[in-house]
Amino acid sequence: MLIYAHRGASADFPEHSQVAYEAAVKQGADGFECDIRLTKDQEIICWHDSDTKRNSSKNLKISQSTLAELEFAQPLKFSWLLDFAISQGKNLAIETKHPVSTGGAIEVAVLKLLKSREEEIRASGIWITIMSFSVRAVQRVKKSPFERVFLIERPLFLQDNPAQILGPGIHLVRKNPNLVKQIHKEGKKVFVWTVNDDDDVRFCNDLGVDVIMSDKPGQARAALRYS
Repeated sequence: MLIYAHRGASADFPEHSQVAYEAAVKQGADGFECDIRLTKDQEIICWHDSDTKRNSSKNLKISQSTLAELEFAQPLKFSWLLDFAISQGKNLAIETKHPVSTGGAIEVAVLKLLKSREEEIRASGIWITIMSFSVRAVQRVKKSPFERVFLIERPLFLQDNPAQILGPGIHLVRKNPNLVKQIHKEGKKVFVWTVNDDDDVRFCNDLGVDVIMSDKPGQARAALRYS
């Protein structure tokens, strides 16, 4: 089972920060997870919320602000994270955030960037996946060379499988452990989010989960080592 650092080693450092991803490498993460959004001037940044309220003293909408206007919040450019993942040989799970006023522009932008780095990505051997809770977003990247992850927070959506990989929350896996076997039987991989408890880490490993996303990659690695 692979361990991905959820927004970097975000339990110890500010989420989506350079230091959080650098720490994830030191903590033994196999890959990085990130959320991406487009700024007003079409820059791709690693940012979860639609605004800056939770992570700073100001409250600006990401989609209505330029990168320069957001400088006070120190957003991490996705291009930096891609460079870092390639240089470190770390897999990358990219979540496009929806709903947004710009519709599918974020998928268009990230695929354009990834295509421009295609040779480097291939040479590095890293595994890049594109994820979303939005069915439409997952379908938009259907023709790309990257595997798609459909993230799931409610059992209802298990019947809607637009991707090669399904991503249930740990709460769903706890409630129905047979879920992992069911997804594997369909020929799909399983990514589980967000797994921070040691018992849950071992539980997922025993079930044969392919990837977990954790705010505590170092602790998750230790939980597997001493299980």
